[in-house]
Amino acid sequence: MPLDLQDQLSKMKRDAQERDAERQAQLHSVGYLSPQKISINLEALALIPQSTAQEAHAAIIEARDKHVALIVYDPKYSKTVELIKTLEQSGYTIKLYVVSLPSLQYAFDYYKFVPKKREVISGAVSVKESSEGQNIKEESISTLSKVQDVIKKFNNAGKVTELVETVLLGALANRASDIHFEPRDKTTKLRYRIDGVLNDIFGEFSPAVYKTILSRIKLLSNLKLNVRDEPQDGRFTIQLQGKNVEVRVALAPSEFGEVIVMRLLDPDAIALSLADLGLRQDDLKIIEEQLARPNGMAINTGPTGSGKTTTLYAFLKHKLNPGIKIITIEDPIEYHLDGIEQTQVNAEAGYTFASGLRSLMRQDPDVILVGEVRDKETAEIAVQAALTGHLVFSTVHANSASAGIPRLLDLGVKSISLAPALNLLIAQRLVRRLCTSCRVAKEIDSQTKAKLEAYVQALPSRVKKEPYLEKIEMYEPKGCEVCNNTGYKGRVGVYELLVITPAMQELITKQAGQIEIEKSAMQTDFVSMQQDGVLKVIRGVTTFEEVEEVTGKIEWERNETSS
Repeated sequence: MPLDLQDQLSKMKRDAQERDAERQAQLHSVGYLSPQKISINLEALALIPQSTAQEAHAAIIEARDKHVALIVYDPKYSKTVELIKTLEQSGYTIKLYVVSLPSLQYAFDYYKFVPKKREVISGAVSVKESSEGQNIKEESISTLSKVQDVIKKFNNAGKVTELVETVLLGALANRASDIHFEPRDKTTKLRYRIDGVLNDIFGEFSPAVYKTILSRIKLLSNLKLNVRDEPQDGRFTIQLQGKNVEVRVALAPSEFGEVIVMRLLDPDAIALSLADLGLRQDDLKIIEEQLARPNGMAINTGPTGSGKTTTLYAFLKHKLNPGIKIITIEDPIEYHLDGIEQTQVNAEAGYTFASGLRSLMRQDPDVILVGEVRDKETAEIAVQAALTGHLVFSTVHANSASAGIPRLLDLGVKSISLAPALNLLIAQRLVRRLCTSCRVAKEIDSQTKAKLEAYVQALPSRVKKEPYLEKIEMYEPKGCEVCNNTGYKGRVGVYELLVITPAMQELITKQAGQIEIEKSAMQTDFVSMQQDGVLKVIRGVTTFEEVEEVTGKIEWERNETSS
């Protein structure tokens, strides 16, 4: 049979199945969902075991509190009726939709991305045999010194379960992003990473106590207790103050035992809007203009831990509305976003960034987020998606916005395709914010003031200079209990935005190098990360030391000549 005829017959069959499903929906006075309108939420899907869902010919695709959207093939099928009754008895309010069998199978296919069930730790320690453990309250671990005191108490008493939970809850209470257990010869050290800096918390865990801590964390993470000489990855969930915080666990063998690193994925970290990112008004205007475009690529560059994911999630939330379909492919899914269909790379199942992106293209999305472009195939498919009516967000590892272009070309993308596909390149880093409770005003001499004023005046015209020139405010860190005596609390991004103009497209087509691209950018209204950082120093947000830590020594002369 000729291929085009076979395709036509397959399409006719699918259309007939959808018409039948639509008639079933009308017959039973319920809603109908076409394949293009089905968006799967993994947490909602996991409310019903896969075996139960398949037996009942039904699947939950969305859940908000106790309200769920349930897709079914036949509302009167006995197993479906039983499932609906069970859900209603459990307190769920059901919105019913009829779908075709292919659509139902599409939902079932997503079960392979549902994480295994994980143990949940409550905000107060739940070990029944320990009355002391149940008395751990947030105020008792609100500072690092208080965390140290509680850890010391449980360590001396040998209460490992309470010890582990104190470590976790103390990290959350003090805004730690990571927890490190580092075994030494005779002791193990505990450190928290707060605002990008590692802080020593406790260093007196004996080998015997640490062995028990390690076993406890392996059990929570569903890892193998008897594997000690190879890396393992897992995750579990903590409940604190009414929210679920994912904990991603990485174990690795070392000279004196297994090293533990736990990444805390606090959902508040991605509750930021565009306005919350720390962008200047002129940068925010550029971002909003670019997000309003119907197609093309916005690429965010920077090293691991520079806030790229948070920024792109803010983009997704800005685009979110019922009239468009947003799909992501991530490795792994770190944060769950309501109203967005998220999928996770699964190498064992053959679901890579490239194969997943190719599959997602068949789901008729309007906006696609690709967690990272790391190979030629993924890059080429992402570019083609941008050229065929889709808005694509992604990341690449590069040191600057301009470096993102040669990085993509190095991956093997054709320059004649990349040039019209790219809309915007972003680079960003995170700097620590000065603690507003204890920062100290810094005296500015006339020479320094004149230098700063000249720096601001030399910036591109799109930067509104009056607010910076009217009042230059600079502060120094001091340290107080609020900021754990560091002088800093929280972090903010410093950004640079490279808008792809027709002139830049010509350079990309010619496969120009990074230096030539940078020179071209400097002829426009480009503002570098370092310049953005200096402006944040002038407004009293951070310090020169922080800006130089992530962007290098301040180039005062270059700023003046580049204007």
